[in-house]
Amino acid sequence: MIKILVVDDSALVRKLLGQAFAVEPDFQVEFARDGLEALDRLTVFDPDVVTLDVHMPKLDGLACLDRIMVERPKPVIMVSQLTAAGAEATLEALRLGAVDFVAKPTGAVSLRMDEFVPQLVAKVRAAAGAKLRSSLRLKERVRHRIGGAAPAIARKADAELVTGPSLAAAQGDGLVLVGTSTGGPPALEALLTRLPAGFPWPILVAQHMPASFTGALARRLDGLCALKVVEAGAPVLLEAGMVYIGRGEADLIVSTRPAGRVAMAAPPERDYPWHPSADRLVRTAMEHLPASQLVGVLMTGMGNDGAGAMARLRELGGRTIAEAEETAVVWGMPGELVKAGGADFVEPLPLIAGRLQRLVPKCP
Repeated sequence: MIKILVVDDSALVRKLLGQAFAVEPDFQVEFARDGLEALDRLTVFDPDVVTLDVHMPKLDGLACLDRIMVERPKPVIMVSQLTAAGAEATLEALRLGAVDFVAKPTGAVSLRMDEFVPQLVAKVRAAAGAKLRSSLRLKERVRHRIGGAAPAIARKADAELVTGPSLAAAQGDGLVLVGTSTGGPPALEALLTRLPAGFPWPILVAQHMPASFTGALARRLDGLCALKVVEAGAPVLLEAGMVYIGRGEADLIVSTRPAGRVAMAAPPERDYPWHPSADRLVRTAMEHLPASQLVGVLMTGMGNDGAGAMARLRELGGRTIAEAEETAVVWGMPGELVKAGGADFVEPLPLIAGRLQRLVPKCP
């Protein structure tokens, strides 16, 4: 039985969610009307998962989340508006420790529940098995600042890298292809902030997100990284030292124009259930470059997006890295790659950037 605490100041939303969860046999639900009431219910009810509205009276969602992650850490799913302000608040929530988010229906909420509820139910089930590290905050776990437990993990993994399997670095031009979903924005921050401005290959990222969120994610990462980070919509020439975030609700693909290789958004296809699709990104890249000039990185996320294409990439001579179970918020996507025998390396998140730099030509 999964115990859920639904926190929302709307009586209608609480009623509708209560009805939706009631038909699921493995859920037990309680409710709170604001952040202060939620903190009280944490001790009494001890939920497995908390769904948390962003905008509430008395104590808003971000302030409540901050206290939850310090005082009584639980997997939290934020319920956010599909607006620019909602995107910024959601990214801040993920930085503070929320494991995932779902977009709240706009307009007449009761008429959009058939679309909203299945997403929320699936994410609650995934969150019930998500990992919360001893650092208490996802932010502290993935940013890997000096101090705390991260250096010890890094030293251990560094020693394993020296003695473990190795592959010669690729030569010439190539691409790094990254796929991630649940827990992805903080994981991307941990990866990209460890790479130098002179990184020699373009990096393309398929992060499952709504269209109104991916631009905000690109801007946030651009402010944190030595690399230049942009959202890829219209065709843009691929350049070294650049990171291209796929626009939400579309797919990021690789194509070739007279001026060179480009990244661009493409309408989603029925064969790919998640968007931007990591599988489709990898497969289009393999149409325009030899596998030996591609490195695939698959990190935390629900489902199996990217696993099939990256396993095929490895078969054809490309290199692949899967995030290790010990650091993945949800070991779905990288776990499926490992199970398929498609991962050259299985690395904890703090060491993926280092491994990646060993697999591409030396930075100038």
